[in-house]
Amino acid sequence: MSVRFPGESEEYRAARDRLLEREIELRREIEAVAAQRRELPPGGVVPEDYVFRGAGPDGRPTDVRLSELFEPAKDSLAIYSFMFPRDPSDDRPGPEPLAEGPCPSCVALLDQLDGAVPHVEPHLNFAVVAKAPLERVLGFAGERGWRNLRLLSSGSNTYNRDYLAETPEGHQRPILNVFHRDGETIRHFWSSELFYAPTDGDQDPRHVGTLEPVWNLFDMTPEGRGSDWDEQLAYD
Repeated sequence: MSVRFPGESEEYRAARDRLLEREIELRREIEAVAAQRRELPPGGVVPEDYVFRGAGPDGRPTDVRLSELFEPAKDSLAIYSFMFPRDPSDDRPGPEPLAEGPCPSCVALLDQLDGAVPHVEPHLNFAVVAKAPLERVLGFAGERGWRNLRLLSSGSNTYNRDYLAETPEGHQRPILNVFHRDGETIRHFWSSELFYAPTDGDQDPRHVGTLEPVWNLFDMTPEGRGSDWDEQLAYD
């Protein structure tokens, strides 16, 4: 089936049909990669029942274990590691002291995921972990208007370091990890370790690229992603 839009030339239609074939191939490859991911052998057993700090039912800070993030009948848990504090080399504007503030790129992604969480929660446990103290994380979330994200602090455990979200120097990294519960055993299932893989040319890591509406929307335009723009906490 070939479609047509008003005023398009034969040259445009021929080029668009060729592109459509590649888009179909890409769709098939995305499905094939997802299927291959689902067939991964069992991952490593989580070495400890990490204790995070989170808001309890009454809103007060309380200890929350990794195992407690799994709700009944939902055996998969995705945890996004929020770079809060940001990388020391990140000089984008933000609250002072800058080095202790949140990463604008992580914030942009979490802005988008906050709206997705109500659609995700019936099927999947989801949490966001940051190294910063819980009070700072929750305070920033309130200022940002996040309503749905489950936010935790990993300031008192080694989760970030163990699961590739922290460098040996203590710098935070934005990794998405997925865990799976099998009975009483919790195993690591998958990580966005594409973050650490070599890139081609000037590409960014795109380790969670399929989750990000903003960047994918840019890809649909003649301007594309561009090379002189990055996410900010606020825009003029």
